Amino acid sequence: MTRKPRLESINPTRRGFLKTTAAATFAGAGMTGLSAGGKGGIHAVAATTDISSLPRVKQAMVAPPFLPEHEQVAAGGPKIVEVTLTIEEKKMELDGEGTEVWALTYGGSVPGPMIVVHEGDYVEVTLKNLASNLMEHNVDFHAATGALGGGALTKVLPGEQVVLRWKAVKQGVFVYHCAPGDIMIPYHVVHGMNGAVMVLPRDGLNDGKGNPIRYDLAYYIGEQDYYIPRDEQGAFKKYEAAGENLADSLEVMRTLTPTHVVFNGKAGALTADGALKAKVGQTVLFIHAQANRDTRPHLIGGHGDYVWDTGSFADTPATGLETWFIRGGSAGAMVYKFRQPGVYAYVNHNLIEAVMLGATAHVIVDGEWDDDLMTQVQKPAALTN
Repeated sequence: MTRKPRLESINPTRRGFLKTTAAATFAGAGMTGLSAGGKGGIHAVAATTDISSLPRVKQAMVAPPFLPEHEQVAAGGPKIVEVTLTIEEKKMELDGEGTEVWALTYGGSVPGPMIVVHEGDYVEVTLKNLASNLMEHNVDFHAATGALGGGALTKVLPGEQVVLRWKAVKQGVFVYHCAPGDIMIPYHVVHGMNGAVMVLPRDGLNDGKGNPIRYDLAYYIGEQDYYIPRDEQGAFKKYEAAGENLADSLEVMRTLTPTHVVFNGKAGALTADGALKAKVGQTVLFIHAQANRDTRPHLIGGHGDYVWDTGSFADTPATGLETWFIRGGSAGAMVYKFRQPGVYAYVNHNLIEAVMLGATAHVIVDGEWDDDLMTQVQKPAALTN
């Protein structure tokens, strides 16, 4: 059967462009026809490790900010962890003002779902591109080794699926994203097509001195920059189908100035009814991913007790940080034990982006107030000279 992309709503010029950019990019990198052992493939295949006796477990994907059920300390030896990522192109609202984007998603959410495994496990991913979609997609796992992070082996047209298995040899938190080739790589990423993987040490997190670090709760925050075109009157434009905004979006993207910088897909997604919850005395792991731009998370009213800002759990965490730096195209992790009740603001501390563009989350913490940590000595009153 001939493989034909479904791009009926895009004009002929764009249709041809979308069909050819990925192939041209891989060809230029010497990656045309990548396959395991085929002519024109990567190279001769090394001896295959027999993993047929390893236990298999299915990991149910959940929408961020939550993580799938997992063990902090691995029980037993390596496993083959089976996950399914279903690609969905869907219209999403970005704010309370009716701004829309045709989001390109893994699992129907921005960011895509978190995958959690332990070092030494195998991740077996079934990537499904729904027949109702219009574009070719793939996935590049920054945690994986070889073939453009798997991107060269996972290209699927609408109505197709592919299965990729890779070994988790590096511990830490890592980004994954769509990378179909050329300018379609940033186009897909800034339309929401990214997620994260956490590869835990088999004996769990530690402080670099052999002392274990355990968490009561874990939250996953995906920071997303959007570049929404405007019309001649300055209003944000709307489109009838995914990909229809290609030319307009590229013009905005070239300015390197996002119109929205949000957490978990839209402004306010993690405030009000969507606010994160915790209790005094609980230790919370925050995972922060940004697939495209640098960012600087900050917990207003708290600190980073332990911070892996580069994402590598093999490194000793920094301690007691007020603000930490996440490089574009990476994820980082922070652990904090809440000591006071109230509402905490978790922000990108570029405060223009936090307050004006949407990069703010709230953490609502229940418990008893500790006057020793903070007390209001005098309430506001008239000046007394």
